[in-house]
Amino acid sequence: MEDIVLYEKEGDIGRITLNKPDQRNTIDLNVLKKLIEYFKLSAKNEDVCVIYAANGKHFTVGADLKYGYELLTTKNRLDEAVEFLESWQILTRAMMAHSGIIIVGYHGWVIGGGFEHTLACDIRIAASDTRIMLPEVGVGLFFSNASTKLLPRIIGETRAKELMILGKEITAEEALNIGLVNQLCPLASLDRILRKTANMIISKDHLALRYTKSFINENQDLNIESVLARESIAMITTGQSDEVRKRLEKFVKK
Repeated sequence: MEDIVLYEKEGDIGRITLNKPDQRNTIDLNVLKKLIEYFKLSAKNEDVCVIYAANGKHFTVGADLKYGYELLTTKNRLDEAVEFLESWQILTRAMMAHSGIIIVGYHGWVIGGGFEHTLACDIRIAASDTRIMLPEVGVGLFFSNASTKLLPRIIGETRAKELMILGKEITAEEALNIGLVNQLCPLASLDRILRKTANMIISKDHLALRYTKSFINENQDLNIESVLARESIAMITTGQSDEVRKRLEKFVKK
């Protein structure tokens, strides 16, 4: 039986891949557990960059609704239902806590929680066939993965309310226009672009990358004085490393 999620490490780059192509990469509790396990393992392995991708025609159509329906309608599976719902949130915690830069490659459908959990990624690259939809309100469910905070932060409250309340499908081009994704590419080029971006990231100073990710994620909720103080400490810390001296010397000589 093939693994439902794959993890591999090559140098400073980790790769986590959804691997249920025949089921459109639907997400159930087992998939969530594997994703949590591998993002934590990737963090432990100190991957400087993580490529998050999916095999098959679609990135993921989101939660396995048949599985979810069975959990909700079977009394003796209540504990599993609660664990399933909470595991979405645990996954976001694991992704946000990862010190490396996470880049996700969308293609095909990206629906509901299957999209919401990727808001914890740092860079989003979409193939031209990507379609994103948040149907929760229409079927009486609610959103997960801190998306009610992260999505407005990324695209603004007005756009976020439109996507969440109306639940309409948006194309890859529309996602780029509203700042939801960083880059579009042909489907055939997606893997190459992901690898190229990852290599570009790991070429940067690794300590500075960690500070950049954590400060952008955390400083939005701090006052200016707190941000200035944190930045001062980070500037001093990065400025003392031998790596910075080498990079500055190389830059000056150019």
